[in-house]
Amino acid sequence: MLLTYVDESYDKDRYWMVALVVAERHLRPLHSALDSVVRKAADSYPVAPEAELHGHALVQARDDWQRLGNKGRNMVRARIGIYGDAMKAIGSHDVQVIVRGLDLSAYRSHQNAPGRHPSPHQLVLRHLLEQICDQVETRDELALVIADEIDGADDHRRHFRDYQMTGTGGSISSTLPCLVDTIHFAPSKASRLLQAADLIAYLHRRLLSGQDGDSRARRANETLWSFVEPRVVHQRCWAPQQQGGEGA
Repeated sequence: MLLTYVDESYDKDRYWMVALVVAERHLRPLHSALDSVVRKAADSYPVAPEAELHGHALVQARDDWQRLGNKGRNMVRARIGIYGDAMKAIGSHDVQVIVRGLDLSAYRSHQNAPGRHPSPHQLVLRHLLEQICDQVETRDELALVIADEIDGADDHRRHFRDYQMTGTGGSISSTLPCLVDTIHFAPSKASRLLQAADLIAYLHRRLLSGQDGDSRARRANETLWSFVEPRVVHQRCWAPQQQGGEGA
């Protein structure tokens, strides 16, 4: 059985979702490795050992990381170092990373066409589930999907059930035969593995957005991404008017 942890990150241009696929035997080791990252930080800085590894909070020194908010270079380097330790921990385990995105500008234009159009979250999640199932099928496994808490969880569970019964639709419809039960939603605060998905999703979105004009920040983010890049098995952003129809 594979466990798949899902989180999203988005801006005005693109909506991204990431799936972190982890085999059962790697769950405890990865969880322990991420706990160790935070414990190491707590030994050196004013951080609680149970602090959440949250991408935005860590980069911006918010929430559990606000006491590392000194603008001096040492604190910036400390936060980058902690982020790096977490990404190294993820990349050093036998995991797979799946990334799906949606070009929001193209999708807004597409929405002017007649018919009903799902929300960006629903659409990207559907494409992500299809890709997870394709990846899991190559391993002759089954997978359970666990996602970060979000408003409308009941709707997403209902959509998931509909997909399993009648298919996902689009040009290549799937009943998601490799995905079991339902989508389980959990608070990221309580799950190191959801936190891992968040770290990947936030960094990926930040890199592709080009929002870091400072070349040093860009290089730092590229270095962080290099720790998990070998684990990425699929990465795609859908732009409706370029491809015509809904394809995964």
